[in-house]
Amino acid sequence: MAESESGQEKTEMPTPKKLQELMESGQFARSQEVQTLVLLLAALLILTVMAPKMVETFRFYMIGTFQRLGTMQMNYEAFQGHFGHFMVTAGTLILPVMAAGVLGGLIGSGTQSQFRASPKAIEPKFSKLNPFSGFKRIFSSQSLAKLVVSLMKFVVIFGFTYPVLKQVLNDPVFYTATDLMHLMAFMGQTAQDVALRVIAGMVVIAAADYAYQQWKNEEDSKMTKQEVKDENKQVDGNQQVKGEQRRRRRQMLMETLNTEVPQADVIVTNPTHLAIALKYDREAMGAPRVVAKGARYNALRIREIARKHEVPMVENKPVARLLFKNCKVGQEIIPDLYAAVAEILAYVYRTHRYKYYTRGQKVMS
Repeated sequence: MAESESGQEKTEMPTPKKLQELMESGQFARSQEVQTLVLLLAALLILTVMAPKMVETFRFYMIGTFQRLGTMQMNYEAFQGHFGHFMVTAGTLILPVMAAGVLGGLIGSGTQSQFRASPKAIEPKFSKLNPFSGFKRIFSSQSLAKLVVSLMKFVVIFGFTYPVLKQVLNDPVFYTATDLMHLMAFMGQTAQDVALRVIAGMVVIAAADYAYQQWKNEEDSKMTKQEVKDENKQVDGNQQVKGEQRRRRRQMLMETLNTEVPQADVIVTNPTHLAIALKYDREAMGAPRVVAKGARYNALRIREIARKHEVPMVENKPVARLLFKNCKVGQEIIPDLYAAVAEILAYVYRTHRYKYYTRGQKVMS
């Protein structure tokens, strides 16, 4: 049973928050053997597909080289040309296999991590540079266990490949004359048979290692009862703080509505989903200003306050939507809405002439 630094047993399954933190730090079930297996599969696949083309390329290169032996001059410039031609040929043969291996390694690693980035996992840890800690790791029981595991892997791979190796060693090609093409075909077939046996052994090793790594990760991820309690308290505390913050924001909003809506000239509605309170003072403002706006419950609250204080309400769905979307509380309306809002205010001033004369407003004709 795993224990924490405080000596308490880790008996509780990790919480979602704990699992997220472990994933971000790069602690999840991963097996190097799975990555190696995918790499080998990718390399074998590209070799199988490209083998005829690779053999043909190599054959033409060797034929051309032998045909030029009688006339070949070896000086500094010629050597550079021959070496460059050799590197280009070798590159066309090797680079696809290397690219397939790299891609296979990335796929094997990404599959285990679900292709999620773990920035904390690549942060430098200077404690690993301590030579004393390094010597302790080399001569620790963990290193001995790794050695035993490596020997077991060798035994498994050797057990899978031994029948093929035995058959190859008894092949007549080793004690009879044979032509070059037959020899190359024999080498290719032997490499393919051995690779398939190695991959079969790696499947067994990778499956066993991944199962062990998953079990070990689950054990290491477990939490003590005290850690679970502390995390629950922290989550509850955060929820209480967020709830208090939401309550204060609602209170401030209600205070703003109770103060600004009664002073508005008109409430433009959707009619039920949106409500925008507008105020216009020619002497102090260049254009009408949005003093309050709200959707759903807040819109209902604005309309209730407006009815209580006899603030006129005008239903205009397009204008209400544009005001709600494009105009902020405390700012003047956008120029595109000048004409539409002017018509609404003119209508309100004509139908509520007495109300605005008493407030000192100039009635728009």
